[in-house]
Amino acid sequence: MTKEIAVIGSSSAGLFAAYRLAVQGCPVKVYEAREAVDCLSRVLIVTPFYRNLLGPLGEPAIINTVKHFELFANGRMGKVSLKEPDLVIDRRILMKQLQEQVSARGGQILTGWRFDSLHPDGEKLAFLLEGNGRGKRKESADVLIGADGTHSQVARSLNFPAPPAVPLVQAVVDLPRDMAPDTTRVWFIPEETPYFFWLIPQSPTRGVLGLIGTHQQDCRKILERFLEKKGLTPLEFQQALVPCYRGWRNNHKKLGANDVYLVGDAAGHVKVTTVGGIVTGLRGALGVVKAILENGSRSELGKLRKELDRHYLIRGMLNRFRQQEYIELIDLLNPQAKAPLENITRDEAVRLIWKLLTKQPRLILLGLRALLLGTYSKPGPLPSG
Repeated sequence: MTKEIAVIGSSSAGLFAAYRLAVQGCPVKVYEAREAVDCLSRVLIVTPFYRNLLGPLGEPAIINTVKHFELFANGRMGKVSLKEPDLVIDRRILMKQLQEQVSARGGQILTGWRFDSLHPDGEKLAFLLEGNGRGKRKESADVLIGADGTHSQVARSLNFPAPPAVPLVQAVVDLPRDMAPDTTRVWFIPEETPYFFWLIPQSPTRGVLGLIGTHQQDCRKILERFLEKKGLTPLEFQQALVPCYRGWRNNHKKLGANDVYLVGDAAGHVKVTTVGGIVTGLRGALGVVKAILENGSRSELGKLRKELDRHYLIRGMLNRFRQQEYIELIDLLNPQAKAPLENITRDEAVRLIWKLLTKQPRLILLGLRALLLGTYSKPGPLPSG
């Protein structure tokens, strides 16, 4: 029997899951609380694994490629050149592509309907939606997928705890004259952010400079100070609240004989090293699709869990780094140590770290010293409401 699927939320992971299920002939409906699918522009950088997941579907969203990374820490600079370039994408274009493909495959996207609650109802899942000035609407499905972001109402209805989250803010700027459009710059300044600042080129003349912070900080002011220091003028700001992975969260629950899944930000499928969620969100969507089509198979989700857990361990180490550790890290990037960074993507965390440590064993001592002497900084809690 073909299962009827309801997807709550039109996130990239939710739309990708809807698309893959529609391709397999499943009746799919996507319900979005806003009056239109969110197509706000946001520039992001992803690994080549993005192409493996989306194929030709993802190509229109690629607006630039990055071949080099320049890493800075208190005057030190290291450069890493990638064997296979990273991809700069415009989220707005990706969302439009996914939306069009869901519709082209027979899926329906209904906007202006906010999820309220769900419960078992015989052989189906019944769920209640509230329209924007249109009253309430009762729907049913065999499977429900919660793809409604960091503040997921589906997760809340299942009594799943909300993940902690961190703010991301970036500004569109004119590229500095000394910066090539195929190069991303990264600054490590742990007294300003436990993560990093970045400048990603989106075209030959413009890029986005941003940071990830904590809820204890005014990230906009920190970014504005950094922009002023670099002599850059913000042309517009982009921001988001991103879930912060703190260990695998249950993304599945049985209600009666039916299944409810979470994907993307709603499930916390985000690499905590870089707080990147596009590739891992798409991987989570594929895992959920596989589970639906193959009677609960968890193989793909199991692989994703291992990868996210590895990034969590790495972030735990990096959160103890002070400025001195980042200076020494850059100094230790000799040609042998750079080779793994140039040939292995950050979506292969264990392989990358293992190769890096074998090429530069002194990194082990650096990590141990950070564990013993560093001050651990963790993201702030997700605000209520």
